[in-house]
Amino acid sequence: MKKITIILLLISGMLWAAELPKIEYKELKFGEEQTLEIMTWNIQNFPKSEFTINYAAKVIDAIDADIITLQEIESDSAFFCLVNQLNELDNNNWSGYRANRNYWKQELAFIYKTDLIGVDKIYEIFYGDYQPFPRSPLIMEFFYAEQRIILINNHFKARSGAKNEARRREAVNKLDDFIVQNHPNDNIIILGDLNDTLIDSKEQNVFTTFLEKPLEYRFVDLQIAENDSADWSYPYWKYRGHIDHILISNELFDEHEDTGSVVKVVTIDKFIEGGEDSRWKYITDHRPVVIKLKFKDISSEE
Repeated sequence: MKKITIILLLISGMLWAAELPKIEYKELKFGEEQTLEIMTWNIQNFPKSEFTINYAAKVIDAIDADIITLQEIESDSAFFCLVNQLNELDNNNWSGYRANRNYWKQELAFIYKTDLIGVDKIYEIFYGDYQPFPRSPLIMEFFYAEQRIILINNHFKARSGAKNEARRREAVNKLDDFIVQNHPNDNIIILGDLNDTLIDSKEQNVFTTFLEKPLEYRFVDLQIAENDSADWSYPYWKYRGHIDHILISNELFDEHEDTGSVVKVVTIDKFIEGGEDSRWKYITDHRPVVIKLKFKDISSEE
């Protein structure tokens, strides 16, 4: 009787799995061998369903970015299952790091290709400075194509209202001070779920400190934010907006201006059966945002 029950459960699970919405994974392809791709993705309450790990691994594998910065990673075991599944899907040697000190366990994390990305160190900053940073920024210092890059993963305070906006504005100001004091001449990339739009008026814009320094910083996704018909990172009607961003320092302006460099929002929902509802139910409420940077081949210089 026990064997029969197990068999029936297995059959039931197979039938259920067969009815899961399919994704046209080939349509998500973005990465190339000659470029560095870095992606930010809030995977809401990861894993929000029993199918999330499998979906997320296949989406990441399909997009083929070299570094993935993640937000809202609640389960440590699920995170490393995701890394292991990526290693099974791809010939690259994937590794991952998840922070583990957030009170609500909505941690920041990195996943990266170890054959391309030489990680120097990973660490948190502003830990305990809860007012501007309910989730401490997570930094990865790494080397790619002989370039040293400082990658700062963030998840700013959510929700509208003057108090929350003030917290996000303070976070921006503190990140600017951190860069000026510690990495004034380094290649800097700040990215993540920053929970606010880039196109508010100056008085309301929490990113004014960065936006008013165009010779020092650039939001590479600003044109996406400014376009009402663009594919924004958070597409839901009530709170619809582009709130996941990628900021670079002027040391990377040349790479960004290269014709081989691109930034886009990956619209998973356009290639999954059931669209936004399926993405929200099985994976997350956010779309990934990814940048492609083309670096000069330093090894070819005489």
